[in-house]
Amino acid sequence: MKCLFVFLLTAGLFLSACSPKEEHPVVAAKPPVKQEIPTITETDVQERLAQLSKEDAEFASTPIGRQNLVQIILREKLIEADALAQGIDRSSDYQKLSTDKRMQLNEIYHAYTRQLLEDLWYEKQRNNGVLNVTDEEIDAYYKKYPYEMTVQQIIVDNAQTADEVLRTLKWSPSHWNDMSRKYNIAPQTLRNQFTFMPGEFLPEIEVIAANSVVGSVQGFIKTAFGFHIIKKTKERRLSKEDAAPRIRAVLENQKLDKAVETLQKKYEVIIYAQNE
Repeated sequence: MKCLFVFLLTAGLFLSACSPKEEHPVVAAKPPVKQEIPTITETDVQERLAQLSKEDAEFASTPIGRQNLVQIILREKLIEADALAQGIDRSSDYQKLSTDKRMQLNEIYHAYTRQLLEDLWYEKQRNNGVLNVTDEEIDAYYKKYPYEMTVQQIIVDNAQTADEVLRTLKWSPSHWNDMSRKYNIAPQTLRNQFTFMPGEFLPEIEVIAANSVVGSVQGFIKTAFGFHIIKKTKERRLSKEDAAPRIRAVLENQKLDKAVETLQKKYEVIIYAQNE
């Protein structure tokens, strides 16, 4: 590999003195510790160019820019060489920080490989047709569910409170905001109105909403999140053009759920409870 520059960090300097042998015996000098000679190669330059932004790389490709880049690389190599010569790489700070960074990078790498496996699995299922959604399937779904619904909800953590809140709202729907401020444990994003097509939200909520008239309060419905009381605020028919991408996503998710169910039968899954 052709070197652009070779820099010597150290130079040996030897002093000798001539004295009578009997008074000053000659002691053999220890050879200097051999230092690795830092080099800057064309590969070093090209690797650094690849890391630069487009504008910086264009400047670094000019004679002046290339000289500046070489000087930057030189400085880094000199500092690295001297740090190693001083044993900084053996210090407790260096060891701890480098170990922490290695663990962090390992976590990032493992997360990336897991995501990569999942992405390639999805791609393979699509190529095999497992997750493919046909236009005929979209047409059939749209014929059955051509609408979207908008609802508000109050979620409480126990059935008794849910029953009390529901009774109050059935009698006086105008108290919705007061009841929500007092009892709602839902995240703020789920306290506002939200809109969904059938298949895009919790099935239990969808069924109740689909069979309710606009403005009515219904509940309570128990899910893993708590006890839901919902108020349907709007329903509208969608155009086929607007609905098709959403329907495709719904049907693809349904096919994915079936594929996962098949995997659960194929592989034994063990779920450890907390403290187990």
